[in-house]
Amino acid sequence: MRKSLGEILIEDGVITEKELNEALKTQAKNQLPLGQIIQKKGIAGEIDVTRALARLHGLEFTEKIEFSGMQEFYEKIPYKLIQKSKIVPYHFEDNTVKLAITNPSDLHPMDEVRFFLKGFDVSFTLAPEPEIQRIIHTHFDKSASDAKEMMDEMSEGALSEFSDLDNDNLDLSNEAPIIKMVNVILSQAVSERASDIHVEAYEKSVSVRYRVDGVLHKVLSPPKSYQAGIISRIKIMANLNIAENRLPQDGRIKLKLAGKDIDIRVSTIPCQYGERVVMRLLNKTDQKYSLETMGFSEELKTNFRKLIYYPHGIILVTGPTGSGKSTTLYSSLSELNTPERNIITCEDPIEYQFDGISQMQMQEKIGLTFATGLRAILRQDPDVVMVGEIRDEETARIAIQASLTGHLVFSTLHTNDAASAVTRLTDMGIEPYLITSTVLGFIAQRLVRVICKSCKKPFVPTEKDLELLQISKKELVDGHLHKGEGCSNCMGSGFKGRMGIYELLVLNNEIKSQILKGADATVLNEYALKAGMIALRTYGKQKVIEGITTSEEILRVC
Repeated sequence: MRKSLGEILIEDGVITEKELNEALKTQAKNQLPLGQIIQKKGIAGEIDVTRALARLHGLEFTEKIEFSGMQEFYEKIPYKLIQKSKIVPYHFEDNTVKLAITNPSDLHPMDEVRFFLKGFDVSFTLAPEPEIQRIIHTHFDKSASDAKEMMDEMSEGALSEFSDLDNDNLDLSNEAPIIKMVNVILSQAVSERASDIHVEAYEKSVSVRYRVDGVLHKVLSPPKSYQAGIISRIKIMANLNIAENRLPQDGRIKLKLAGKDIDIRVSTIPCQYGERVVMRLLNKTDQKYSLETMGFSEELKTNFRKLIYYPHGIILVTGPTGSGKSTTLYSSLSELNTPERNIITCEDPIEYQFDGISQMQMQEKIGLTFATGLRAILRQDPDVVMVGEIRDEETARIAIQASLTGHLVFSTLHTNDAASAVTRLTDMGIEPYLITSTVLGFIAQRLVRVICKSCKKPFVPTEKDLELLQISKKELVDGHLHKGEGCSNCMGSGFKGRMGIYELLVLNNEIKSQILKGADATVLNEYALKAGMIALRTYGKQKVIEGITTSEEILRVC
């Protein structure tokens, strides 16, 4: 007798019998597929459910589709069928075409594909929907062409039309080539994992750059005549005033690209040769906040977990802009997000929405600052409070008051290391005795690029290489370090993705005593190291030895 989906998930240890019964009760009310209900309830992830479905239907399962050239089959299967049914050919060998599907219960599109692939054997594999969407977007979607290729394909006639146009921004933005160009710029940014898009105006040119893994790369130089149209199109999408080009503006765009929900924060400022636009891309589909994915060492993770489960006190995350502080805060809140806790945040801006957490957007123009927001939150009976940033003495004092009255408070400070956060608070006017009685700990962090796995190669380091981070030959694994040679997967950079490096300063009695004596950051750092704190650079050094990143990357950020 064939097992049910629920039985397979229990057998695999993905869900419990109690969770299955709850899901079945929900299914009886709304008749949705069981797998969909389990995912919506957060009981199991899409990969676990899809893997179980593959077992249920006797199909292969793949989490990552390894795509090989399938040009012959692009033309045989109608694009509409691929797009609508989410069914893609991805491998051909020994007259067998392998196709990835998302819904093994829907037999009609599989029969259609067999019709279009007469003469070939057909094999179906189950894969997660986002992975199939990625393949469709990258290899089949006609709108996902490279921005530079699109520029090269544009005729001289099309370019000359733009040079003859007047400065009516709305008319410019309605030109089809401009709309297509902006769409391609956004689409390509998502496929290349860009976190930001910069559109910059100069005297005789326009530059489009992507920030990938923290580093900017120039991808496009549209003609100067396109400038007003591109900026106006972005403003229209972000619901900004296209007639106002003398003042900074902020807006938001929500898109679905390649099956991913993308939230884009748009910022415009006036510059000498026209407006400059920066778009921050927030990929809500791929982002998963968890302490397990932060890159913490086991020891650091254990110590940090102890802090976040205290009933009251303040935990401060420090580091420069773009060092991943918000990710650490969100991961901490995600860990604590249970029905028993009331969690409220003050943010500027709200980057990601969480179910079960009340998030408040700051509005300084109408007087809703971190200080006023935090003061209001304390009347909402919270257990855990997150303040986006402590910028002034007023906010710091209210956060301290909150912790003294039984709340756990998370926030950030802009300092270079953990010990300097004490100096920053005292500079704001906070008395040392308040710091020692409320602050649980400081965690400083940086983001470093990770060596690309596709082109990662070992090499024998020189004495100079070892001197950079004071690594001895005895510490090396097999006498080697690693680096990326550069390939198509990492756009020739040798790096793909980023991870955090950290130092965690927990306030013990000795450190508290030094704070009360007015000790500076250097002294506090020495006491923290004696107490077992691992410094940022030492943490990074270990990641270099493990072959995860390079010494140049560590020196670049700390």
